[in-house]
Amino acid sequence: MFETYLQPRFYETDAFGHINNTTVAGWFETAREPLFRLLTPMLEARSLPLILARIEIDFVAQLYYGSEVLVTTAIEKIGNSSFVVLHKAYQGNVLAAKGRAVQVFFDHESQKSMPLPKEFRQQLTVHLLVDTDG
Repeated sequence: MFETYLQPRFYETDAFGHINNTTVAGWFETAREPLFRLLTPMLEARSLPLILARIEIDFVAQLYYGSEVLVTTAIEKIGNSSFVVLHKAYQGNVLAAKGRAVQVFFDHESQKSMPLPKEFRQQLTVHLLVDTDG
């Protein structure tokens, strides 16, 4: 599992004084960076053979400006050409949001998905975690 610590920024708040719900999707994408580095250590975007196929986020509690957020990132499921990333955001040890992202191993030239390479599959397996929170 990976851990990413984020400091909410003032401009991420909304009229109600809490972190805007659209911000969390960006935080979760930022927290996937260690997974991207498994494929391209220098984060060369043009050579990253992944596309995002789906995201879902459940908002469990409100998030606020002024207090650090911990985002955990793990692998929930590994398929033939895709894998499911599980994210959880905590503020003050309270689960505030959880979500999933389906990433597909993708050949940008042929515009088709491809099977996950054995080496990458092995690296993902190290971070496999069963979600006990549902």
